[in-house]
Amino acid sequence: MSEELQQKLRSQLWAVANALRGNMSASDFMYFSLGFIFYKYLSEKIELYVNEELEEDGVTFQQAWESDDEELKEVVKESCIENLGYFIQPQYLFSTIIDLIGKKENILPDLERSLKRIEDSTIGQESEEDFGGLFSDMDLASPKLGRTADDKNKLISEVLIALNGIDFGLKEAGDIDILGDAYEYMISQFAAGAGKKAGEFYTPQEVSYILAEIVTTGKTRLKDVYDPTCGSGSLLLRTAKSGRADVIYGQEKNPTTFNLCRMNMLLHGVKYNDFDIRNGDTLEADDFGERQFEAVVANPPFSAVWSAATKFNNDDRFSAAGVLAPKSKADYAFILHMIYHLSESGTMACVVPHGVLFRGSAEGKIRQFLIEKKNYIDAIIGLPANIFYGTSIPTCILVIKKCRKEDDNILFIDASKEFEKIKTQNKLRPEHIDKIIDTYRTRTEIEKYSHLATLQEIRENDYNLNIPRYMDTFEEEEEIDIHAVMNEIRELEAQRAELDKQIEVYLKELGL
Repeated sequence: MSEELQQKLRSQLWAVANALRGNMSASDFMYFSLGFIFYKYLSEKIELYVNEELEEDGVTFQQAWESDDEELKEVVKESCIENLGYFIQPQYLFSTIIDLIGKKENILPDLERSLKRIEDSTIGQESEEDFGGLFSDMDLASPKLGRTADDKNKLISEVLIALNGIDFGLKEAGDIDILGDAYEYMISQFAAGAGKKAGEFYTPQEVSYILAEIVTTGKTRLKDVYDPTCGSGSLLLRTAKSGRADVIYGQEKNPTTFNLCRMNMLLHGVKYNDFDIRNGDTLEADDFGERQFEAVVANPPFSAVWSAATKFNNDDRFSAAGVLAPKSKADYAFILHMIYHLSESGTMACVVPHGVLFRGSAEGKIRQFLIEKKNYIDAIIGLPANIFYGTSIPTCILVIKKCRKEDDNILFIDASKEFEKIKTQNKLRPEHIDKIIDTYRTRTEIEKYSHLATLQEIRENDYNLNIPRYMDTFEEEEEIDIHAVMNEIRELEAQRAELDKQIEVYLKELGL
């Protein structure tokens, strides 16, 4: 499928979502539309797979299931579970629901049953964790879909009919990433309209790319990659692709976003046994024990509240630092958690607010511990403000390595001023991204852009890592003509006085 068709698929899917959501918010409709896309994908994928498997037998999936050959049916089902991770009988396929719509039937009971059958087919199987509860957020009885049952049936039928008219391109070899790309595009479009909620499930692709390239530097292939706050999985997928990772691991607190992440994995062609995504609070209930990973990436919630319970003083993730991150700001709790799960030869890159660099008290003690006692901090990269959906605050990337030498410097990069402004959002262009990555990899000093700070410099600054302390980023302003400015002010004041006179006359005419 060409790039032109790729763009066509993107625009077609977004057009369906945008035109049919009616008065529903973008974030609410996202889960319905993406869920229906996923249902169609699973249906088409299994139908193609079984038809290919039965080609030598001279029968189709539908014909095999209408026959009395129970042994053949069982073989087909086992093959699907083993290779795809799930099974759908022909009567529960997307195409069957489309036929029911054509007959003007109420499809909601059959559709609900079909989605449930997909999940149930994995019970007791290796893929159960990856498919269990996958469609739980798609409440087909939700009043958001319509006031009456007929209204709901009409809206959902229209969405499914529109999706039925879109070719996902699954018959083309190697095109699975085309649909995955379109799905990713859909998530990004929903994020753009979701306000503050966007940060809960999506990391802009430009930032994901930078993090991915950093943690894969010097690596030909990653053994695994981990994200403790994985959202919809976009950052994990990007890193896994860049590093050709064998296995993907992640944890996500929000159950709805957790489902979205698993769908995203499967739509990108990641086999069910090549990813392990867990649902739960990373800090309060770490699902990965003592496991360590070669690459760790994350965009955790900024300055989130956590319990900071006394029990964590004895938790191996936090105890070595001697102090817990404050209850009102969990940034260093996430950082210490990620470091704990980072292998000795691995690299960690995460997005954090600038406060992490200079705040004092407990955070200052943790920062000093990481620099003075551990020498883990490898680089700090300042990013432009307003590049994340839902927040305009400037952020930075913190790069951590456990295998640094005693005399290794800390690289500071100030990339905050290099971006393109598009409407209300700032965007990193390819040249901005390449400069960040090249500077990190070569550890080059560039005037007003990057600096290698010795650990002695860091100590002299009391372990404060605020970027301006280590680089002169001040830009000389163009000389201002004071006389010209004063003349302009006088002209504006004269215009204001004339306007006041006109308003006074007009009010008198109105008798006011």
